[in-house]
Amino acid sequence: MGTAAACASLTETPDQRRDLLLTVIEDYHRDRSNLIQVLHMAQAIYGHLPEDVLCTVAREMALPFSEVSGVVSFYSYFTTRPRGRHTVQVCLGTACYVRGGKKVLDALRDILAIDVGQTTADQAFSLEVKRCIGACGLAPAVAIDGTVYRRVAPGKLKAILGKYE
Repeated sequence: MGTAAACASLTETPDQRRDLLLTVIEDYHRDRSNLIQVLHMAQAIYGHLPEDVLCTVAREMALPFSEVSGVVSFYSYFTTRPRGRHTVQVCLGTACYVRGGKKVLDALRDILAIDVGQTTADQAFSLEVKRCIGACGLAPAVAIDGTVYRRVAPGKLKAILGKYE
């Protein structure tokens, strides 16, 4: 499923999303070795992996729920909670941490009024921490939806976030 199809699926009815999930499971032959691919597709369809979706995947693939939920909890790509429209990632690798990454993270927590792993009430932003985003020479760094901002100071954050509102 391409990005356009995944995005379009978020506007479909719950029954249409469920039918699409069942089609995906069938397309992957209900094979245990395809569980991760099925979960990726399910997350693309729903935007996250709520418990009822995990139950459907487990039941339709004849797998224990514990196995399906174990895979979801093991891989950081998967989420059981809705994510915001924008993902804010703060680098806390060594260079970024030493150059003020923790202060940037603390400021983002205050500005967004959420903690790491949470999403703002308006579903605009989700906050994550990364160990390295590849901008060590220009630390501290923050990435929003893949766009990297370098030499970020806490005072610059409101202006940066404003670009995404």
